[in-house]
Amino acid sequence: VQLQASGGGLVQPGGSLRLSCAASGIRVSISNMAWYRQAPGKERELVARISSVDTTIYADSVKGRFTISRDAAKSTLILQMNSLKPEDTAVYYCSAGVVTMYWGQGTLVTVSS
Repeated sequence: VQLQASGGGLVQPGGSLRLSCAASGIRVSISNMAWYRQAPGKERELVARISSVDTTIYADSVKGRFTISRDAAKSTLILQMNSLKPEDTAVYYCSAGVVTMYWGQGTLVTVSS
């Protein structure tokens, strides 16, 4: 199983970014998938999760701003991030699996003016 996250970068406060996680070796359509993030000096935290039946949950800090979705045809997990804030700065990781959860490498998101 391989998970390849991309789409991070530098963005100004109030801006948007779209993160993608390309999955191989796993059936995206039946997997539980999630985005986590880890800011400098902090523990890794859940950002958003989508279940195998498309139930979604979000951290309170991102509700109304971030949207998690999957494109099963492209085996890709997506995180649309709008109205970004400096406190969203972190390395973002994708995770996916049915029973065992697998992790991809992170992609850095920096929100700064």
